[in-house]
Amino acid sequence: MSQSWSMSWLTVPTPLPSGPMHIAVTPLGVAAAGYGERAGESPRCTDESKTAAVTDRIGEYLSGRRRELGLPIDWSLSTGPHRAVLRTLLSVVPYGRTITYGELAARSGVFEDVAEPGLAARTVGQMMAANPVALLVPCHRVVAADGIGGFGGGRVGIDVKRWLLTLEGVLEPTLDWNGPL
Repeated sequence: MSQSWSMSWLTVPTPLPSGPMHIAVTPLGVAAAGYGERAGESPRCTDESKTAAVTDRIGEYLSGRRRELGLPIDWSLSTGPHRAVLRTLLSVVPYGRTITYGELAARSGVFEDVAEPGLAARTVGQMMAANPVALLVPCHRVVAADGIGGFGGGRVGIDVKRWLLTLEGVLEPTLDWNGPL
């Protein structure tokens, strides 16, 4: 029953190619998480315990000291099939694993009546791009059948996806890898 008026925002510094993350919290949990700082998000979160929990857990995850964020999620910004696909992703794809867009479509059960080849996979791709709680619901773990696939944010988004998949051991580090060893 969270409303947008009850959201407050915080910025979490990260080593990601996109820079800091912007996070919205409500009394129920994290309602929004995105890559790159956004100016003008208000009101700012003044709850020091929430700010510390979110900042510490994201920092531990991105430094390789935590495999699950363990933060409560406020699902109010996703509904219907989108929420079902996101919940499926969260429950079936653990740290260090990936799933294709088509496999996630099939596992979610949302697209059983879709007959057009590739439509369900493309729709899942669009759903991942619209994931309101990025990182908490690990859309970076959803890949194309023939490669890494896309990620919101253009080139920087793909760099974030590669960074996260390298952190989780899915991809081998490149010479310019700046993450934890």
